[in-house]
Amino acid sequence: MSEQSFRGLGVSAPIADALAARSIRQPFRIQSLVLPDALAGLDVLAKSPTGSGKTLAFAVPIAERVEPRDGKPSALVLVPTRELAQQVTDELVSVGKPKGLRVASVYGGVPLRSQAAKAREAHVVVATPGRLEDLARRGMIELGRIRILVLDEADRMLDMGFKPQVDRIVRRLPWNRQTMFFSATLDGEVGVLARAYTSSPSRFEAELPADRARGEIEHRFVPVQQSTKVETLVEHLEGKTGLTLVFVRTKRGADRLVERLRRHGVKAEALHGDMSQSLRRRALDRFERGTVPVLVATDVAARGLDIEDVEHVINYDPPDESKGYLHRTGRTGRAGRSGVAVTFVLPEQQAVASRVAARLGHREQFEDAGMKTARARLVYTSRRGRRSKW
Repeated sequence: MSEQSFRGLGVSAPIADALAARSIRQPFRIQSLVLPDALAGLDVLAKSPTGSGKTLAFAVPIAERVEPRDGKPSALVLVPTRELAQQVTDELVSVGKPKGLRVASVYGGVPLRSQAAKAREAHVVVATPGRLEDLARRGMIELGRIRILVLDEADRMLDMGFKPQVDRIVRRLPWNRQTMFFSATLDGEVGVLARAYTSSPSRFEAELPADRARGEIEHRFVPVQQSTKVETLVEHLEGKTGLTLVFVRTKRGADRLVERLRRHGVKAEALHGDMSQSLRRRALDRFERGTVPVLVATDVAARGLDIEDVEHVINYDPPDESKGYLHRTGRTGRAGRSGVAVTFVLPEQQAVASRVAARLGHREQFEDAGMKTARARLVYTSRRGRRSKW
């Protein structure tokens, strides 16, 4: 049997057949690397970007190693966002179906008690750290039977400030568990965290599969005035047939911009943390189907989104740092498709925006828009009084 088949990697016939029923027959690179050791119960560190197929790399071992008779819950997957929690839950439900495994999601924005009741009866729990810690602290869920822990998109959890909650959750888990750690990077603080949570782990690195590789992204910078900023956005949206993701800085800003776009006849939905889960899900569904072609989102709400058909990303409010720019613009140019990233820049934002552009190799595009790239480092004082540098 081929080494590149799921059966050849040690996956059982029922689960391999369930994958084949979904036309998933050949494992991606990260799956081929991780599955043998993960199925053997070893700890794993995997450097793998969004879209590389990493979810199956931990979902299949969970489905294989968790038994219906085991204590509940037996496996825990920590993720940074509600949207990613739902995506991972859907995958685990499908993979775990041949074993009769129950999977529950735990995240904010839904009733606490009903969610806790489902989680207590589930074999696998997929959770955001904040809500899970809340349930554990209240005694509404027991984590002492967890045999498998997965940290998915660990770098994003750190970026979003979840390390204290993750630390407290991990201290509640048995020490002799299997831990699988997936992240886009294993350097710096992420690497320290990975070493702290795992024991003699196998380490793997994989890039995006060829059919999901990054496409070309065209980067544009547009000088705007506050008084005509919305009208400029409407002009950029006119005639576009694909999906457009618009980034703003605040939740109120997202709601206000959607209202103003609708007055101009543009179909748009907002996505931010103050919305209920049902409203967030509805907005995403309408956007993915193309019923509403424009989604106005804050950074936190858009983390974990993996929508292949986003053709345009517009930074209505420009990001303050290069990491934020990469996160936002990485929502387009997916699965080998080309994309366009447009950043609006007010006069008072040119200094910071120019440094982001220069640092990421877009100096020429910035200057082609008629704006000068700042050379000197900018020193500013944050709200907390700390001095920061670019």
